[in-house]
Amino acid sequence: MTKIRSFHLATSAFLLLISFGILGSPISHVAAEGWSRFRGPSGNGIAEGTSNVPTEWSRDTNIAFRTPLPGQGWSSPVVSDGRIYLSAAIPAGEAGDSKSPDLDLSLIVLDAKNGDVLKTVSLMRQTAEKSPKIHKKNSHASPTPIVDGDRVFVHFGYQGTACVDLDGNVIWKNRDLFFKPVHGNGGTPVVVDDKLIFTCDGASDPKVVALDANTGEVVWEVDRPNDASRKFSFCTPALIFVNGQRQVIAPGSDCVLSISPDDGRVIWQLLYSGYSVIPKPIYHNGLVFLSTSYDTPSMLAIDPTGEGDVTDTHLKWSLKKNVPHTPSMLADEEWIYSISDDGIAMCVEAATGDIIYKKRVGGGFSASPVMVDDKIYYTNESGLTTVIAAGPDYKVLAENDLGERTLASAAVDGNALFIRTADAIYRIEE
Repeated sequence: MTKIRSFHLATSAFLLLISFGILGSPISHVAAEGWSRFRGPSGNGIAEGTSNVPTEWSRDTNIAFRTPLPGQGWSSPVVSDGRIYLSAAIPAGEAGDSKSPDLDLSLIVLDAKNGDVLKTVSLMRQTAEKSPKIHKKNSHASPTPIVDGDRVFVHFGYQGTACVDLDGNVIWKNRDLFFKPVHGNGGTPVVVDDKLIFTCDGASDPKVVALDANTGEVVWEVDRPNDASRKFSFCTPALIFVNGQRQVIAPGSDCVLSISPDDGRVIWQLLYSGYSVIPKPIYHNGLVFLSTSYDTPSMLAIDPTGEGDVTDTHLKWSLKKNVPHTPSMLADEEWIYSISDDGIAMCVEAATGDIIYKKRVGGGFSASPVMVDDKIYYTNESGLTTVIAAGPDYKVLAENDLGERTLASAAVDGNALFIRTADAIYRIEE
């Protein structure tokens, strides 16, 4: 195992020897492979290709199925090869045994066409005695599963990580990376070749970890700068390509790290002020876009071609108002789209940070938006989805109310939209 401590420029001069060349281009659109991970195959929340996902629906219209779900979980659904995968924390034993029961941290597999539950696989037991307090908006099963080939990775943050085959048979488990949680678990891993990379940003000693995807053993760890006053965050890393070099972008409290997935080497870091970082970063038109902090977030645009500490050199622009605390952003053509937790939709010019529009959508938001065929779907916490036209002119196309609490981000597969609510999962299709 390689262990890499947070670096300083004085001790990392070798990074300056690396040649990056010209600015890398954005991740290209990926051929359709379902919606196999958080925010889709490209990790950007955009459905690839042409789709006829409905613009309008209700509880009685354009609903192919509604399947009740056991337990609680805010993991987003993923869809691959005709199956839906999601996680849940399901009370163990008889219902009503206890107000704070033991929980089976589980993977639920459903038929994507008819909604039938195919199997429920209990992966880990979380005892009531060791169950930490969580934020009222969180669950004990919030990270999203990942389908990668013939394997499914299921992550429960501080409780551990499991790998199963497509039939639910356990290949490995790792419960050795416990860290003291704050508000529960959150961030989803990213798969890079034979590594599963995720953040361990708890109450102390925050770090980024890579596991061997075949065995679950730790390959490398990268410690974050440890002087943040509040060290906990919940961000999902993003894999990007810059001038032919891969970078894992991993925001956390007071800093974002760019890490080489091969060996855990820190390529660059940028410091900021903020904690409880949640939105997944995106890479578009040569810039990394991310949102920092919970109390007072900032939207940052970062040039990822730097080396070492780039705080004073590679920040291209920043915004401090109406920035999302929780939902991730979208990027398309020359625009960045976002929705704040309190319901302000914003369109920003990617190159400059100039605000094109700000409009109040209404409601509270936790789910990240998705884009399908030049339409943006914003789903609020009460289950109302507002569909707007992409582009610099704000135009509402439809409003669709399921009337159920919704914090999970939607998934797209073919002509269907999948929305997970507190009690069920919907397939929305004409």
